[in-house]
Amino acid sequence: MSFWDDFLNWLRSLGGGSSQPPEPVGNVPTPVTRKVSLIIFDPPVPSQGGQLLSRVLGWGDATTLVNGYIADLQASSHGYLNYQIVETIQSPTFPPKADGFQYDADAYVQSWHIGSGFHQPDMCDYHRILADFDVVNKVNSGTIDEAWLVAMPYGGFYESIMAGPGAFFCNAPPLTGTSATRRFITMGFTYQRGVGEMLESFGHRAESIMRQVFRNSTGAKNLWARFIRYEQTSPGQAECGTVHFAPNSTRDYEWGNTTPVLCRSRNWENFPNLDGAPATFTCAEWGNGDIRAHHNWWLKLFPHITGQANSISYNWWSYITDPNVVK
Repeated sequence: MSFWDDFLNWLRSLGGGSSQPPEPVGNVPTPVTRKVSLIIFDPPVPSQGGQLLSRVLGWGDATTLVNGYIADLQASSHGYLNYQIVETIQSPTFPPKADGFQYDADAYVQSWHIGSGFHQPDMCDYHRILADFDVVNKVNSGTIDEAWLVAMPYGGFYESIMAGPGAFFCNAPPLTGTSATRRFITMGFTYQRGVGEMLESFGHRAESIMRQVFRNSTGAKNLWARFIRYEQTSPGQAECGTVHFAPNSTRDYEWGNTTPVLCRSRNWENFPNLDGAPATFTCAEWGNGDIRAHHNWWLKLFPHITGQANSISYNWWSYITDPNVVK
């Protein structure tokens, strides 16, 4: 053994063991599987022969929507994020409200038809839902990593909410008072809408988590602040925009603006090399106003390779997928 080998071993011993070589930059991260408890609230309507509410009002099939959502996220994460539904619970009830109220199915249908009479406050009782379906124990045992709630409009869900030790804002204030031993996210969806709206919920989850990841980064080190630039707020410096604002949007949800914009969105396909010149695009680049197309375009631009800088991973999907790795 050479002197140099002895010297390196001595340095490693100071660190309390063998040092690991730095993660190479630019490789494909190992895909992950995240286990989900899918809870579908779809009560029968007595006056309609016991048909399920979603059928009575002509809304979508929850399982079909979920399957589309899972497939889109697998594709948009470049194969990294693979959700697995490990249990599907069909609940014949309405989600309980925080004040104890629960809808009657016939009364709800009447309110829907007349467009009024919905209960306020709308917020559901998360603690009761988690208890009723044993969600926290399943998270603690590793049986599941997340819970997805699917219900009718006015179900009272946030689009996403985080619980567990050190939980932080995730498009909703953190849910405190659980016995969870790790962070987990509960998603809230409705079968009255489509996969595009489900991706919007996920997009806002991503925005919240990435803000937390880069909260202590300033200037050029804050790549998240750079990623979300759009023309209206950063003239001449548009990059990828946000969930609500494409690079050329002038108002919320305006993903179909045909005005050409100079932006650097395609540079993110070459991450971490972001030095390419800007190019001119219209909404044709992100789906001509289609909500699902825009959100998938936006998510696909997230960095998704191995490596890191300033102690932040070059695979942003690792944080969005598992909030426990956010420091």
